Amino acid sequence: MSRRPVNPSRRYGDAGGGAALFSLSKPRSPPFLSIILTILGVLLIVAYFHSGSGSALKNLVSRVEGDFSCTFEVLRALPVLKKAYGGGIHKVLHVGPDSCSVIANLLKEEETEAWGVEPYDIEDADANCKRLVRNGIVRVADIKFPLPYRPKSFPLVIVSDALDYLSPRYLNKTLPDFARVSADGVVVFTGFPGQRKAKAADVSKYGRAAKLRSSTWWARYFVQTSLEENEAAAKKFSSAAEKSSYTPNCQIFHLRSYR
Repeated sequence: MSRRPVNPSRRYGDAGGGAALFSLSKPRSPPFLSIILTILGVLLIVAYFHSGSGSALKNLVSRVEGDFSCTFEVLRALPVLKKAYGGGIHKVLHVGPDSCSVIANLLKEEETEAWGVEPYDIEDADANCKRLVRNGIVRVADIKFPLPYRPKSFPLVIVSDALDYLSPRYLNKTLPDFARVSADGVVVFTGFPGQRKAKAADVSKYGRAAKLRSSTWWARYFVQTSLEENEAAAKKFSSAAEKSSYTPNCQIFHLRSYR
């Protein structure tokens, strides 16, 4: 992903005559020192982005560039989800782009079983992600078709970003299928309207630009597809979020599983 170069810091030479004379009297740093410091800064940023601890920074930069990811929001929300769903978070299926990062974090928790479905190509994925795929923990699958799991295979299904790239034609089949394979509920993370800019890269990778829908649209859709919102889970989540001072940057919907 391209990054805009940071603007060089401005020099304040108009602060007054005395300040100007003072600045002239100071010895200048050798030019090569500035170059070395700049290179070191770039290397540190690159290393930070490639490390797991760089998720928050990548999240911030993504928001600035208009390429917001709700998958990073799932990572932020995990502690709150654990409080809201209790034992349900110990066995979970995550569906969405960059599912490997969510699964890798979940597997660090004790007594946690986690699987992922990556709906899109992973050619650019890192070695850890490809290892999860080889081991069958993360599955690369087209979510336009039914998932290869039995009904109620997972207590909790978490979906992020994946639904934003589906037309209503496929959405009408995909989200009910997520409810089918869940036992306790489905948690949907989706962007707010206007949160993400349309990109040519999105069309080439996902088949279409992201369609970010309003909460009103989703509420009507849930009714039309006979999907019930889980008000009890939503209240527990809101209460836990308030106690943890957590403010979501994505829309989060809690749905009941099919009975």
